[in-house]
Amino acid sequence: MERYFKRKKDDPIVIKEDAQTSIDIILRNLPSDPGLRPKMSDYAFNDRDAIRRRYIQNGPCQPDEHIFPQTVFGKKKRRFNSKWFRLHSDWLDYSISLDSVFCLCCYLFKEDIGNQSGGEIFVTKGFKNWKKPERLFEHVGGVNSSHSKNWKKYCNFENTKNQTETVVVKQDETQDDEYRTILTATLHVVRYLISQGLSFRGHNESDHSLNKGNFLHLLELLAKREEKLNKAIRNAPGNQKMRAPSIQKQMTASLSFETTEAILKDLNHDIFSILIDGSRDLSGKEQMSVVLRYVNNKGCVMERLLGLSYVTDTSALSLKKNVDNMFSKHNLSIFNIRGQGYDGASNMSGDMNGLKSLILKENNSAHYIHCFAHQLQLTLVAVSSKDLNVATFFNTIANATSIVTGSSKRLDILREKHLCNTRKAIALGEAFTGTGQNQERSLKRAGDTRWGSHFGSITNLIHMFGSVLEVLLLISNNGIASTVQQRVDANNVLISIKCFDFIFYLHMMESIMSITNDLSQALQRKDQDLVNAMKLVKIVKQRLQLLRDDGWENLLTTVSSFCEKHNIEIVSMDDKYAMPSRHRRNIKESTNLYQYQVEHFYHVLDMQLQELNRRFDEKNTELLFCMSCFDPSSSFRAFDAGNIKYLFIYLLLF
Repeated sequence: MERYFKRKKDDPIVIKEDAQTSIDIILRNLPSDPGLRPKMSDYAFNDRDAIRRRYIQNGPCQPDEHIFPQTVFGKKKRRFNSKWFRLHSDWLDYSISLDSVFCLCCYLFKEDIGNQSGGEIFVTKGFKNWKKPERLFEHVGGVNSSHSKNWKKYCNFENTKNQTETVVVKQDETQDDEYRTILTATLHVVRYLISQGLSFRGHNESDHSLNKGNFLHLLELLAKREEKLNKAIRNAPGNQKMRAPSIQKQMTASLSFETTEAILKDLNHDIFSILIDGSRDLSGKEQMSVVLRYVNNKGCVMERLLGLSYVTDTSALSLKKNVDNMFSKHNLSIFNIRGQGYDGASNMSGDMNGLKSLILKENNSAHYIHCFAHQLQLTLVAVSSKDLNVATFFNTIANATSIVTGSSKRLDILREKHLCNTRKAIALGEAFTGTGQNQERSLKRAGDTRWGSHFGSITNLIHMFGSVLEVLLLISNNGIASTVQQRVDANNVLISIKCFDFIFYLHMMESIMSITNDLSQALQRKDQDLVNAMKLVKIVKQRLQLLRDDGWENLLTTVSSFCEKHNIEIVSMDDKYAMPSRHRRNIKESTNLYQYQVEHFYHVLDMQLQELNRRFDEKNTELLFCMSCFDPSSSFRAFDAGNIKYLFIYLLLF
């Protein structure tokens, strides 16, 4: 029956949104891989010219550096030959996802009249019969062939003046000069706003608006200071003032394109590493950022943002597909990747089905290295989440911070109290004056994703402890509390922090994190190298072990002195430990010394060392250990023949 009744075509895709917004979204997400492109007839009729124009601007997808896979034809293996790009440079499209070739001009302009004479092969299905490359010439055909007609439409569309985005009007020298003046000033404004990360638009851009947005206000500011520009704007017709939102978007897109081209030119088809992370924009849409890290021809390590891509699904397969699309768009090959760097999420760095594993399946030279600074932060988070006492300690700090800084009035009182206490300390010789000394502080909140925030919250609380006690006491006594619940919360926190246990953990965690924070700051330096990073990790492990072996007496002295200063009862280490009643059953009696030294001090330090050893062991950093063999310090003390041998085997993968 299908011979007599043709199947109806699917209705074209029509996005019922604002027309300009709709086409902007479509153009931003156009797939460059021809195997992933929908049919031209699937797009709304009014959008097709803009889509054709974008594809013509980008040109055919021709990844020269791609390692083309082999296909078995009979008893022989054949694959696509990159020389065919030069023979058909104007129209030949290669799809990495399908390992097939397409015709760009036929895709853009071929009439959708079905699969007549195999014409759809180079439009939707793709040609991959590599043993018959003469079919490419047969597709071109003669003057009256379907390809030739589509190629003529392609050339006419490209050269027709009324189809281009910028209408070129013949002007005299004065008009032309004024147009260039406005264009140059507009470009300066756009470049400045982009470099500073500032917004362009205002909520109300009418002539009577007090805030028209950064773009228009900066343009007006330049016009006030430069009479030539001011005159050009006054004389320019409405469509040549270069103020429309569409003009702003076009200039932004042009600068983005030129910047990306400069990055790719600097890369020069060389090997590189990729850094990928996810984030959400202001509208709540999930997006994936891709950063390239490479060494340029001057020997400098460069780190450049390649682009952002919206993702509807954050699974590893979806992220891999977006990476492939971005690489295809910029003619990058996945086989040139020599390093991967992601966070610790399973969809990114999972050994089974993570993005790391999917890339390694295609390129086993794409070695995965987890960010050292991020791993260090994970060790702190692990300790604070696994140990109940440490978790309770940080929770108490968070509660104290929320109560004391819960309103601007309380925060002002805290600053006043701290200022008075600082003056008293200077007068008594307990604090010193000088450049950078006694700067204004405030309580900080510790966050698992904010590196160094745990250490900052501890140190600030130590410096402002007396002032915090005074504010909590004032709140609990109904001095500045508005509800009974606020008084209860303040009193509970006051009882919790004004005890020996809290002060002990406050100074113990400060001693531990002062060591790890130094490492965190060093690892975040842009000029940090791998060999020195490995050395720093080793030094931190040694310092923590030294603190465990010899730091007990100093810690106990510091805690006792702090308690005495703030009138907090000091626990005698020789007394029996008072176990809470619910924990006393089947528990042997012990002294306070044993509990605080063994169960608290040694236990937390052992956990910290175990986490560091687990995350920075030789298995996870084998490549880095091999690189450290070339460190010339101490007469190549780190040299190891076994590691050199392994490094040689690893380099063969390159």
